[in-house]
Amino acid sequence: MKYDPIKNIFEKLIRKSRFLRVTFYKILDTLFLRAWYIHKELNRIRKNLKDTISVYDAGCGFGQYTYFISKKLQPCTLLSVDIKENWIDNLKPFFKNNENITFKVEDITEINYTNKFDLILCVDVIEHIVNDQKVFNNFSNALKDNGYVVISTPSIYGGSDAHEEDDESFIEEHARNGYSYEDIKSKAEKAGLEIENFKFSYGKFGTIAWRLAIKYPILLVNLSKIFIFILPFYYLLTIIPILSLMFLDINTNNKVGTGIIVTLKKNQG
Repeated sequence: MKYDPIKNIFEKLIRKSRFLRVTFYKILDTLFLRAWYIHKELNRIRKNLKDTISVYDAGCGFGQYTYFISKKLQPCTLLSVDIKENWIDNLKPFFKNNENITFKVEDITEINYTNKFDLILCVDVIEHIVNDQKVFNNFSNALKDNGYVVISTPSIYGGSDAHEEDDESFIEEHARNGYSYEDIKSKAEKAGLEIENFKFSYGKFGTIAWRLAIKYPILLVNLSKIFIFILPFYYLLTIIPILSLMFLDINTNNKVGTGIIVTLKKNQG
């Protein structure tokens, strides 16, 4: 399934007003389990970093993590980038009153920052990139000593809803179905990074929650845009079991899961 057309529908809707965008961010933070994991991990890391920090949101998309960081990880300066120029252009007016946030159109396989950021966030991006080793290398170069990279990506254990090697990804834009611990460890070490924290997300509880909260609604909207107006009634019926399953997942030590939340650290050389 092509995910970008669905994302473009919502992006066009939320650009109409500040209220719609903030409401949409709150919905994403509620319904996407990975947001629960990422917020928890970012808050943990922030306690390890002193004074004002410099943050790089690598592939900011809708801008919901830029919004979270600007509210919860203060004091900080923030550079948020995406490869889509129109998305960046639409984010600028919303954040125009925050002088600590800068937006740029960038391809993270081509960046050349050196010793610039304390924290890099990369959510559901690297699985789209064929030459992902270059991204790991670029992130390492961009980090200050003792800086962190937080990555959210599908795992090989059913990530992208692909459960066998030959299965097609639910998200057709993916360059790979998912990563293993060994994949990430190898690529991180080649870039001079080490795994500081590794968690499987979307275990048995989270996978059911994802299907109810995300997969089935997306499939419906992909059939017809009219289902956008039916979604509020759908969520009224399903929201309590969805949130209950997500709560169970984030409080379970998943042996495996369809998602990965990994924190890499660049130790002082």
